[in-house]
Amino acid sequence: MPVITIGRMFGAGGETIAAMTAQRLGADLLDRKIFDEVARRLDMPEDEVEKLEEVPGSFLNRVLQALGSASIEFAAPPEGSVWTPPYSEPTFDTTKAVLQITQEVIREAYRSGNAVIVGRGAAYVLRGEPGVLHVFVMGPPEARVARVRELYGLSEEEARRRVKQTDANRAAYVKQVYGQDWLDPRHYHLVLNTDWLGYERCARLIAAAADATDAAV
Repeated sequence: MPVITIGRMFGAGGETIAAMTAQRLGADLLDRKIFDEVARRLDMPEDEVEKLEEVPGSFLNRVLQALGSASIEFAAPPEGSVWTPPYSEPTFDTTKAVLQITQEVIREAYRSGNAVIVGRGAAYVLRGEPGVLHVFVMGPPEARVARVRELYGLSEEEARRRVKQTDANRAAYVKQVYGQDWLDPRHYHLVLNTDWLGYERCARLIAAAADATDAAV
């Protein structure tokens, strides 16, 4: 089966759809596991990763501190491959080293095949590679705000702020690291409105497109 990358607007259900797709295809799912793998290569305890993963600034600072003892060769990243989210904690600091590990994990998943990769700029890391299906899932703001409120128990105002900030950070990451417009549909083979289609139908469509991609390779 081909490798599938799934970009997603916050609250559109990208992680859920990715998990459903991976289950349908018997594929490996790489979502937050990417950060787990970064931590493993830097010999960070798994319980610390689990505790700090929801606090990006603290987690990445620990990664950087551990970097000096890491026994891993890094491929040279694109020049200027650092980014600053427009909405972030002051301590949040991604560096070329973290980006390099993330990109290498994505490339290894591609070489292994039969993987569903969520976010992390995977569509741009694997751009132009044969046998990759690039998907973007989106939805209208009102539907996404309602889902975020339900999932996280937030007020409507806080949910709107979270949706706006998360989408802005993801767009900034892609723009600053890869020089691309995250919302440009030309980057994707399939763009799905999850509010209109529903999660199950989206997963079926992605699986069908993956079959077609595999047959065409």
